Amino acid sequence: MATSGSLSTNSDRKMLGPAETPVSLQQWGAPPRAVRRRAAAVDCGWGRLLFGQTFDCPEQLVDRLLEEATGERDIAFYVREPHVVLSIAPQALFLDPSNAFRLPLEAAMPEEGDTAVRVRLARPADESEINRLYTSRGMVPLREGYCADLHPAVEILVAEAPGADGRLLGVVMGVDHARAFRDPDNGASLWALSVDPQASPPGIGRALTLELARRMRKAGRAFLDLSVMHDNEQAIALYKQLGFVQIPVYCIKTRNSINQKLYIGPAIDGEVNIYARILIDEARRRGIGVEIEDAAAGIFSLQHGARKVCCRESLSDFTTAVAMSRCDDKALTRRLLARAGLAVPDQQDIKSPEDAVAFLEKHRRIVIKPARGEQGRGVFVDLRRRSEVLVAYETARRHDSHVIAEEYVVGDDLRVIVIDSEVVAAAIRRPATIIGDGVHSVIELIEKQSRRRAAATGGESRIPLDEETERCVRSAGFGFTDILGQGESLAVRKTANLHTGGTIHDVTEHLHPAIAEAAVKAAAVLHMPVVGFDFIVRAPDQPYYRFIEANERPGLANHEPQPTAEKFIDFLFPETKAAWAHAGGRG
Repeated sequence: MATSGSLSTNSDRKMLGPAETPVSLQQWGAPPRAVRRRAAAVDCGWGRLLFGQTFDCPEQLVDRLLEEATGERDIAFYVREPHVVLSIAPQALFLDPSNAFRLPLEAAMPEEGDTAVRVRLARPADESEINRLYTSRGMVPLREGYCADLHPAVEILVAEAPGADGRLLGVVMGVDHARAFRDPDNGASLWALSVDPQASPPGIGRALTLELARRMRKAGRAFLDLSVMHDNEQAIALYKQLGFVQIPVYCIKTRNSINQKLYIGPAIDGEVNIYARILIDEARRRGIGVEIEDAAAGIFSLQHGARKVCCRESLSDFTTAVAMSRCDDKALTRRLLARAGLAVPDQQDIKSPEDAVAFLEKHRRIVIKPARGEQGRGVFVDLRRRSEVLVAYETARRHDSHVIAEEYVVGDDLRVIVIDSEVVAAAIRRPATIIGDGVHSVIELIEKQSRRRAAATGGESRIPLDEETERCVRSAGFGFTDILGQGESLAVRKTANLHTGGTIHDVTEHLHPAIAEAAVKAAAVLHMPVVGFDFIVRAPDQPYYRFIEANERPGLANHEPQPTAEKFIDFLFPETKAAWAHAGGRG
């Protein structure tokens, strides 16, 4: 690599415009011997700046990028053959959509302009203010203590108004390449410029940029480079006004959660529900193409390379029609699992009201539900009276002509998610419950709680004002118009289904191995690659369980902080798994 301008050509000069300022295209040509195998990197507090032209081969640069620390943002600048680097880890890396600009420092500096701010070197005591400026702009803050232990090649300048009492108006970071790796091009670069969005004095960014340029020129540097988002028109206009010219230099970054908005592309059209959205977002993070077929139904397709998979929320092409029918028919599900030796409650097909009453007399407390269905529709739990059973039977028949009665099992409602023969989440579900205030009626409290649940779940969870809710309220000794006392709680549903206002509480870390083994075995029996199982348990950390039913389309958005969406996409597109793990996954 030669000194500034020695590699430029006539065509390069024409590209730079009227000033025809020569540039050193450092990422072109063979690496100079002076920097071979140095693999220069500078710790900038928010991540590392990797000088791509100093790496011996693309593989070496990729390896260093994949060592990125959690919560930081590494940048590889002056990347040689970026297309080759990306081909090594296309699911972990992306080409940053920024343009590079250069200010030759041999030329006369522009006038500073009118500004009331003072620019000075940052001090350790400024760190909290600097991080306030960064976070106010959605930028990665400095690591704690960084200002007290700067890298020798780094300078941080801050802007303050006279008498500001420590409140900063702007910050910028400069990196001296000669100090970083004895740069033969004798360059420097500008990074992490941030101006307080509430600052009133004009020209803060200009003052910071010019002061950094002057300091780098005084140190003997030949040019000052920077990288700016291609659509940041205001910043680009300022840099051009100051004499910066665009150069063909590129950045590569990792696909982490910090950088997500830079590589997933524009938002997908169509308002899909939260259960489809969590899967679509995860796919887009990995560079998997998404096409929404019907937003209202939650149907979309994912494509990566030659593979295309159609999904309806967590139900995909990999679940066969026969496997789905095993889950859809609750009576069939129970028979298959019972034959496999799994613990299930007593169950019976109910063909008449008399059958339902006879089953009640046998078990004293029972469940009536349609053989097919989902989201808790037509399900009546903990029936104890003949009149309740008759109403439940007629209501369940309206949902499906095939009605079943089941022994009621006392315990906690546990949902277990199995994906690709692995338990990935477990959660206790609790039924919708209201808390009295001594003022509002039961029905008013239900409506208020239902609105809160709907707002928290994107409209997916509401407490229905139906026969089952009325029965639960009445069985507790209340009516809809009664006033519930201050602090008094009332469960208004017996089932803990989220679609009927239930809540969910993660217990994955406490799940007993016997229950986990039963869930994996049940998935194998039903040939279900992705499934949600409902168990009744005494406690999640005890081995006792009774299997209740299987859900072929479980809501994966309900199980934070467990990585259900990540595991689902791992299953559909395993080739993206390793690269995504290197890139930091969820961040």
